[in-house]
Amino acid sequence: MRIDIHTHAFHNKIADKAVDHLEAHYGITPVGTGKADDLIARLDRAGLDKAVVLAAATSPRQVVPANNWAIELQKTAPRLIPFGTLHPGYDRNAEELERLAANGIRGLKFHPDFQGFRMDDPAFYDLMELVDERFICMFHVGDDLPPDLNPSCPRKMAALRRAFPKPVMIAAHMGGLKQWEYAMEHLAGLDVFVDCSSVMDFVDDDLLKRLVAAFTPDRILFGSDYPLYDAEDEIRRITERLGLSEERVDAFLNRAGRLFS
Repeated sequence: MRIDIHTHAFHNKIADKAVDHLEAHYGITPVGTGKADDLIARLDRAGLDKAVVLAAATSPRQVVPANNWAIELQKTAPRLIPFGTLHPGYDRNAEELERLAANGIRGLKFHPDFQGFRMDDPAFYDLMELVDERFICMFHVGDDLPPDLNPSCPRKMAALRRAFPKPVMIAAHMGGLKQWEYAMEHLAGLDVFVDCSSVMDFVDDDLLKRLVAAFTPDRILFGSDYPLYDAEDEIRRITERLGLSEERVDAFLNRAGRLFS
């Protein structure tokens, strides 16, 4: 099953506002509308079967509405694999995990930078104590601040992996957006997957090849970061820059499917 492991799609009522927020934060003009029908059309053009759809509650009061959207997608959009969200400030995370599991949600997304907590906060560790192997955990890692000052970073991600060995963990953006030297230092060799979302614009060919060598192909998953980028374009770019054969591209796109079998 050929999967885009890293996308975002929003309810039609808030999609325009959400896409504007992404553009303002990252300084990238999104290619998509952020709506499910546009995402599915792009999956078709890219020859992909499914996409993981991620959301992160930016406050405790957004946990239930965000998860309601994930559950709606789970029921109505078979091409999409929605992940749920939790927040360290929410006081019913255990109950919400059970609700997500009962509705077939297989994963969780955490974005410390947007959600307003540090990845090494004790309150976040308390939350992670509730998460077991039923859920695949996707983490945003890295950003503009120096690693120790940033809410998330490769070192904090590595400590989290060591503290909580049960769930499958994915460190987005090749282990740390704009912190790739630290990602190779702290995450290479750990039981952590990475995805290639929002990487191609920011790394040269030498760094890209070093990242692939450090994490090894078996740990690298395809992610487009839609609506910022288009899956077909991202597949073409990484294929050309790494000189991948058709066989290797197929293995790359199918790799995430094993996580959902």
